[in-house]
Amino acid sequence: MFHVYLLRCADGTLYVGSCEVLEKRVAAHRRGEAAMWTAQRLPIELAYSEQLPTRAAAIARERQIKRWTRAKKEALIAGEIDQLHALAKRRG
Repeated sequence: MFHVYLLRCADGTLYVGSCEVLEKRVAAHRRGEAAMWTAQRLPIELAYSEQLPTRAAAIARERQIKRWTRAKKEALIAGEIDQLHALAKRRG
């Protein structure tokens, strides 16, 4: 399985990534070894993750979420699916 995840950084920003082994990737972020963005904004916390069947699906979902507004990302993290749909409709 592959994963898409969102990290909440110390400065409040959200980082979106994908990986195969979630626990190892999050640990690497916490050590400041995974991405410059998160290394400069420690500490981080895992805010959201979802599993996908293939690397290609995980990368596609990561790219999709990266294009979203902060409000949509926060709704996803909070599990507010109705709000997520409402925010998507406003854009169109």
